[in-house]
Parts: sequence; structure tokens; C-alpha cells
Amino acid sequence: MAAKEMYSFQDLGQLRILRALRAGDVPPASIRESIRAMKAVSGMTNPLLEACVVRTGSRLAFRYGGAMVDPIRRQLLFDFERGGQEETAASASAPRPMRRAAPAGPQANQERFLEAVRAEERGDKPTAIALYEEILRLDPRHAAAAINLGTLYFHLRQYPRAEQLYRGATVADPGYVLAFFDLGNVLDELERLDESIAAYRKAVALAPGYADAHYNLALAYERTGESRNALRHWRAYLKIDPHGPWADHARGQAQKILAREKLVIVYRAEKFVAPCRSRTALRLA
Repeated sequence: MAAKEMYSFQDLGQLRILRALRAGDVPPASIRESIRAMKAVSGMTNPLLEACVVRTGSRLAFRYGGAMVDPIRRQLLFDFERGGQEETAASASAPRPMRRAAPAGPQANQERFLEAVRAEERGDKPTAIALYEEILRLDPRHAAAAINLGTLYFHLRQYPRAEQLYRGATVADPGYVLAFFDLGNVLDELERLDESIAAYRKAVALAPGYADAHYNLALAYERTGESRNALRHWRAYLKIDPHGPWADHARGQAQKILAREKLVIVYRAEKFVAPCRSRTALRLA
């Protein structure tokens, strides 16, 4: 197919945004995964142009409809930078109409949820817990409230209650990546490593570009002595997020595993004895 000779303003706008993201070292896999997840969450046709793109570490968040969402985790984020410097879309223009996902519950419950998030951000955990509990009483399948409440209980070291909430979120929304990731975290704390690994693997299957899930899965495999599986996920993490202190640790762990594997190969080679094929008597000519 011949290359396009003419580009629309939308084409050029999208190219500009992508170029800015790549210039900021956002990994291509992370961009693709975030766009695909945002399409699924919001019903948008082109999230790069229909919402404001905000970088959050190695991932993307999208600001739209008065909220900021991490589409891979399906989590609302507190918007400290409202109107700030990290927007890469043309935020000065008027917002475009867009299709949105069906609301998770009654409008009043959504308002409670936002109020609970704000309470968390200002450090008022008792109020946040009370609000999330009320949301779940009214709508037991409100996965985002279950996740946030589970995390509050996780930090209070009430791990059984956190596990219950995370499992409830995985049932309410089987595609909720963060639910499986957080479930893996609490199972790790409870030292149920096989179950923890299963939860992390589910998170990676749902979002192959989810760097944190690869990182924690690699750690879990190391703890169970499965070094080759750990190495695979250290490498996957480094492809997604090759810079920073966590990347340095992942790189170091991968190098240690490779060094150990080389030692094992050398040890086996030194112990190798060629089998005797046959016993034949020497004859003098």
C-alpha cells in the first residue's frame, strides 16, 4: 500500500503526541498497552486525541470528563496536576464529545468514591474507609472501591480482610488488572507464594506491558527457586522500564541469575565423563 501523501490535522496531532512521548522515553509497548486499555475502558476511538495524555512513570494516564484514569489498572488517580505541565494533547481546545463506559453505579455512589479518594489523599483514612464501606454496602460489585479499601486494610496489615476485598474485585471485574496484582501482593505477605504467582501471572496475561507485575512476579519466582522463570520476567520488566533504580535492581538480579547458570554449566562440563563405547583388546601387527 502506498504511503499517504496527505495528512489530516488529526493525523498530525497524533504524530506530534507520539513523538513527544517517545522523546520522553515512554516505551512503545507501554504506549500501545495504555491506548488499547483506554479504548476498552472509555469506548473512545482515539484516546490520544479525545483525551489529554499524562505520563505517570513508564505508563500513561488520561484526563477526561473531569477525572484522570490509569486505564491499565482501571483506577482513578488524584489529579494534582490539573491544568499542569505534563499534558501532551491540545488541552486549550474545547473538550470534544465522547462515548463513555457505562457508569459503575448510581451517580451518588460515584460522588462518594471521588470523596473517598480525596479523603485518602489528604490522609484522612478513617473517613475514606467509612466511605468505601458505604459504597460497597450499596453496590457490592463496585470493584474500584473494593480495591482502594483493600489497599487501606493492606497498609493496616489486616491482610485477610484485604484479600477478601481483592478477591471480590476479581470476581466483580475479571478484567481488572490491578485486582489481580494487589491480590498477588497480599498473598505474598501471607507467604502463599504459589497463589501469589498465579495472581501475578493473571495480571501479566491481562496486561503484558504492566511492568510492576513482571517485577513482583520475578521476585516471587526467585523466592521459590525458579530462577529461569524469574530471569524471563526480569528481562520483560527491563524491556518496559529500562531506566531508574528499579531497573538497576532488575538488571542486577538478571545478571546474578545468568552468572549462576554459567557456573552450573561449567560444573556439569567438568564432571562429564565420556561413556566407554566398547572394550576391545589391543592387537600387535
